[in-house]
Amino acid sequence: MHFLSPTLESYICDNSEDEPKLLQELTRETHLKVLRPRMLTGHFQGRVLSLLSKIIHPKNILEIGTYTGYSALCLAEGIQKDGQLHTIDVNEELLEIQRTYFDKSGFGNQMVQHLGNALEIIPKLALTFDLVFIDAEKKEYSQYFEAVIQKMRPGGVILSDNVLWTGKVVETLDPKDKATKALLEYNQMLKEHPKVETVLLPIRDGLTLSRVL
Repeated sequence: MHFLSPTLESYICDNSEDEPKLLQELTRETHLKVLRPRMLTGHFQGRVLSLLSKIIHPKNILEIGTYTGYSALCLAEGIQKDGQLHTIDVNEELLEIQRTYFDKSGFGNQMVQHLGNALEIIPKLALTFDLVFIDAEKKEYSQYFEAVIQKMRPGGVILSDNVLWTGKVVETLDPKDKATKALLEYNQMLKEHPKVETVLLPIRDGLTLSRVL
């Protein structure tokens, strides 16, 4: 499902901040070397993540789901000089391309890669986070949220990606579609959760902002 026409999407990009050259290079390399390049965050949403991070000016950031590192680089643009960005992914084959671009960015020494199951890694992180970006296995979104909410400072922000799931959240649910079912439950949970205030934005495939109370 396309929420906006290609012409309008182009207009939005043309009238938003330019995509940094480094991220343009990462996009090209991802399309050349990696499967499913459509998983990239992309220009417009990337600039949204960058600006949100700059507004929040976080000391510690957590990203769940790294892919080739595009969104992590966007989030790093707002990090404090003494802060850290911890990013978690299950695909060992992507670690090298992530690290290459992390180091090119100037934030490399602040960016910590973790390989493995996020639900096992998160409890071991002895940090309080100001900003979290959830963009991994959709069926585990609720579990990711419950794991990170314990480690958030009051006023911190949790971002959740792909919450509209190409429009499937408003279509008749296929009983076999566990991902859509999980996202429907997750979206409702965020709306009703007593520890956050939430707004769902129709940015790309849906981006939820949840502010921790």
